[in-house]
Amino acid sequence: MSATAGHAEERTNPASRLGFEPGQVVQEIGYDDDVDRELREGIEAIIGQDLVDEDYDDVADAVLLWFRDEDGDLTDALVDAITLLDDGGVVWLMTPKTGRDGHIEPSDISEAAQTAGLSQGKSISAAQDWTGSRLVAPKR
Repeated sequence: MSATAGHAEERTNPASRLGFEPGQVVQEIGYDDDVDRELREGIEAIIGQDLVDEDYDDVADAVLLWFRDEDGDLTDALVDAITLLDDGGVVWLMTPKTGRDGHIEPSDISEAAQTAGLSQGKSISAAQDWTGSRLVAPKR
């Protein structure tokens, strides 16, 4: 694929920057009316199947965790999110951008990730109202 084709895909599918691959099982946690539907649909287009929900009870390759300040304790949510995550799997933590209801400070995300045993990677503007933080589970 050319660099131009890659950039075109990013414009047409914002989920392409998240690194999902066809065939992956992606568990979605924290779904509510405020999630970015275009991002969700983009992920499903890449993986070639629907996202699985919070009740899924098998191993997932990745987790898409929508989390807002009023959702409770972030550390607990991250620990719960990685329960069924495959070794070395990725959690994409989606939090409202600065100035939006439910925003979480980057320092709080960093502290919660570290306490949950996750390594924090890059953060990106994942959607109009959401910042995505890439958190990686350690290999067991």
